[in-house]
Amino acid sequence: MDLKRIAKDTTKTLVSYLTYQAVRVVVAQLDETEPKRAYWLHQFSSREKIQDGEAYLQALFRERQDLAFRILTVREHLATEISEFLPEMLRSSVQEANMEQRRQQLERITQLDLTAPTAFDPSESSDSEEA
Repeated sequence: MDLKRIAKDTTKTLVSYLTYQAVRVVVAQLDETEPKRAYWLHQFSSREKIQDGEAYLQALFRERQDLAFRILTVREHLATEISEFLPEMLRSSVQEANMEQRRQQLERITQLDLTAPTAFDPSESSDSEEA
């Protein structure tokens, strides 16, 4: 298990997700102040692959540098704000989710199937005792 590689991949995913969240924030801000630019950014975002935050930003820099810089600023702000409590939230969320999965699995494997025939049939037992 390569923990450094896993951490690096996780960080890349988080950065892309923060890019997505920053785009949402900027679109919401623009909706209030400059609806035409908000519409343009929304259309751009539906054309470009926002799942890869860095590729998305590179494409945005080619078309609207001002919006790309704005998204960079918001993304950095979001990262700074959540970095303080993210590690503990991540740990506790994984623990809670794992516990819930284990609980559900335990319930599934311990439920009685009332439609299946039982191994012991009391009516057969009384017949064999009389014989």
